[in-house]
Parts: sequence; structure tokens; C-alpha cells
Amino acid sequence: MTSLADHLRRRIAEAGPLSVAEYMDAALTHPRLGYYMGRDPFGRGGDFITAPEISQMFGELIGSWCAVQWRAMGGPDPVNLVELGPGRGTLMADMLRAGGGAEGFLESLSVSLVEISPALKTSQEDALMGAKDVLKARTLYWWNDFSEVPEGPLLIVANEFLDALPVRQFQKTPQGWRERMVGVSDDRKEFRFILADGAPEDGAIPPDLSGAGAGEGDILEARPAAAALAEAIAGRLARQPGAALFIDYGHSESAAGDTLQAVKDHEYRDPLAAPGEADLTAHVDFAAFGRAAAGAGARVLGPVGQGAFLEALGIGVRGEALMAAEPAHGREIEAALLRLTSEDAMGRLFKVMALVSPGLAPPPGFE
Repeated sequence: MTSLADHLRRRIAEAGPLSVAEYMDAALTHPRLGYYMGRDPFGRGGDFITAPEISQMFGELIGSWCAVQWRAMGGPDPVNLVELGPGRGTLMADMLRAGGGAEGFLESLSVSLVEISPALKTSQEDALMGAKDVLKARTLYWWNDFSEVPEGPLLIVANEFLDALPVRQFQKTPQGWRERMVGVSDDRKEFRFILADGAPEDGAIPPDLSGAGAGEGDILEARPAAAALAEAIAGRLARQPGAALFIDYGHSESAAGDTLQAVKDHEYRDPLAAPGEADLTAHVDFAAFGRAAAGAGARVLGPVGQGAFLEALGIGVRGEALMAAEPAHGREIEAALLRLTSEDAMGRLFKVMALVSPGLAPPPGFE
């Protein structure tokens, strides 16, 4: 069977080197050979663990956040609850369970899951089968892209979604900026980074990045797909009431740095070693994402550290309640609490940003 590496070698031979974004996109989402398209990479038996898989507390607090924000929006019925990149459905299942504590919230929901992976869609459906009863007459919808989500009031949640959107990389040279590309070695066996011969096209490097004080050899990353998503969501929020919550790892201010990384079996790998066999991500530039959203009409709040955000939502109280209800699992619950909130774990590197419609008050965690 043809591997993705073979496919990319032929593509490079025929059309020349790939941008890092093109390589990343193919490695993750090639229809037949992409990393996400035929596997469930989550959990201890997969390649990495995300916050919803660490503890139910995470999803429950996000679900309560959505219910509170729904009330702040005036309790619209219907309201579209959207998750971007829903993983195996764990987060949405926990959100819906917690949302049942707010009178009328579940009855108002239409749930949309934005997912391109056939394998993960199956996992999500299995996890959410019971939700069809909870959601009364409404149903669950799957979409391949946010643009397909119906208009109307909406609540959006995206946990570790932005980091998987492709990045373009640019390196500072004595001749100016050059785009970092992926080519092959002389024997055509290995992939390697090379630089484009000419300068990138006008506008490829956002002005806010190009003046970031980079020196020779430094690398800047731009994420056009994230900027386009921010603008699309902000446009919706400017037209109709809503809020969006983005949780991911990254930096608060735009800065130079190569953050492209590959993870397999819970270990870091060479991003060019085995395309399609490892998860590829890059740190989120929250400042750039926020600028794009603000420019398109949304109110931007944060980012704040995940630890501070979860503590503001009451994760400590929820953890104590769980430990009292399940004393045999007390150490596991305490360990999960520390992993989600402590500064030397996920509490500081992971950040939370909210986009809300103009005129809405700051949501919980951003007061």
C-alpha cells in the first residue's frame, strides 16, 4: 500500500517543495492516509491525552460555563451548541450532563459537531447516543467545516483545535524573509527543511509579526486558517448573540520561534520522520487570533491561564465534592486537579480566550 511519505515524495518531485502548512495539512488530513482520518489517537492507549480525558471536571465546568452564558444571552431557543474538533465526544458528553442543571438549557439546544475524521465521528456518535434522549426532539448534527453550521444564536467550544491548524513558517536571512519549505534529501529518502529562493508574497507575513524584532535565523509562524476562522466566527457574533471559548496551548504575545512538534506514543518525535503516523501541532498565537477576531467585530477577552480559568469556575469545589463522593478515587481526582491547573503542568502553558458578541458582559472566568 502506498504510504503518505511515498505520496508526498511524488508530489514534491512533480511540483516542488511543500510549504510547512501544506505538509502539515497532508500529514493530518489526507483523505485516506492522514493521521486523524482512520484512528482514535486519544487517551493512554493512543498518542496523547487531552483535558476532557484527564477528568470529567473539565467538561462539566465548560458545560456550566455555556449554560451561564446562554442565560446572559437571554436564553435563546433554539441555540446552537458547537464543538470544533470534538475528539471522541468526551467533552460534549460531559458538557451536556452538566448543562442539565440549568432549567431550559438542554431543551433549547441544537448540537453541532465540526469533524472531518470518519473514525472520530463514529467515536463521537457512540459517546453521545444517550444525548439524543436528553436533547428531546432536537438532534445531533455533524459538519465538515464551521461554515456549514446554521445561522442563529450560538455557543462554540474548541479545546485543542487551533493547534492542529496548519502553520506557514518564515525564516529571517541576510536577504530578508524566506519561507521555510519541506523538500527531500538528494537520495529522495528523507524529508528536510529548505528555504524558498525568493521572498514570500505580499501579506504572507502579517505586519504585526514581521516587526517583532526577529534576528537572522529566527523563525516566524503564521496561521492563515486560524485567522480565517476567527474572522468567520466574529462575523457571526457581530450578527447574532453568541460566545466562543478557545482552550489551547500557546503564547499570549506574538513572537519569533519554531514551535512545530510531533507526538506519538506520548513522546516527541521528528516532525519530518513519518508523516501521517504522528500528531503534528504548533503553539497557538493567541494575540494574532484575537486581532483577527477583533478586526471582524467580536469582543475579545483573554487569554487567561487554564489554571486560573478553571479555578474561577470552581474546579476546587467540584474536586472536593467528587473526592467526598468517591473517596476510593481521591488520589486520582487530586492528581487530575493538579494536572489541569498547576503552573508546572497545564495551568500556565494552556490558555483560554473568549470571543463574545458586542454588548455582552464578560463571561465567567474573564470578569
